[in-house]
Amino acid sequence: MAAGPEHPGRRGWAERLLGGSASRTAPAAPRRTARAPRSLRLAALLVGVEALGLVGVAGTVLWLTLTGSPDSTGRALAEVVYVLIGAAALAAGAVGLHRVAGWARGPVVVLQLLLGLLGYVTAFGGGQPVAGVALLACVAGVLWFLATPEARLAYTER
Repeated sequence: MAAGPEHPGRRGWAERLLGGSASRTAPAAPRRTARAPRSLRLAALLVGVEALGLVGVAGTVLWLTLTGSPDSTGRALAEVVYVLIGAAALAAGAVGLHRVAGWARGPVVVLQLLLGLLGYVTAFGGGQPVAGVALLACVAGVLWFLATPEARLAYTER
């Protein structure tokens, strides 16, 4: 006996055996599409620039690995992978900051602290003051923009 218009409450044998289709759910609430404040957009831009810089570093290390004779090719390739993972994390954080996503601010701050240490070591211990100071300036800019009142209010008003 099939369920049809004459028997709306009855289920057919296939529906009883295999289960029926799920009922429709309520429509999802529309997402708020407010624009991110200017300070968050600038922080996202700087984080995106850092991600592009890390992609450039990974490409440089890969080029040097393939054209040179590294002590350990496996370690050099692993370093390329680690740097690309960091670049992907920064890129995801930049997108999250631009969308005012709650998950993005914490990881971006942690990555900025790690990049700040890297910039310090590069500038003062590694003999590359221009690259290190540029990285430190970028890190300081991101942390400054994230600490502005409008950026903090954007996350409390969500």
